[in-house]
Amino acid sequence: MPFDPATLRFDSNGLIPCIAQDEETGEVLMMAWMTVEAVERTLETRRVTYWSRSRNALWIKGETSGHVQDLVDLRVDCDSDCLLAVVRQTGPACHTNRRSCFYTSVGSGDEVEVMAPIPV
Repeated sequence: MPFDPATLRFDSNGLIPCIAQDEETGEVLMMAWMTVEAVERTLETRRVTYWSRSRNALWIKGETSGHVQDLVDLRVDCDSDCLLAVVRQTGPACHTNRRSCFYTSVGSGDEVEVMAPIPV
């Protein structure tokens, strides 16, 4: 049966969270927001497209940096209110030039940087 992105449960702003996960390592790379149009474009082009809240516009991951995310699979959670994009990541996923946006640990009670930026 064909998938209809309109069946997803978007929030009151028309957004749904999408977690990007590296296909090869299983590493969680980032979380960003998608709209219905972002989901549709991602599925059509196989290049992950998000919604930028700060720019109020669609953005194709890596469009300017070259750090693209090629879609391997797009998965919907059990409540249809969160997505998991399994991706083939080129370069760092984070705008801070780190492999993952999740580079700060607070589990010990202290804020500890656990991942250095990738040298340019």
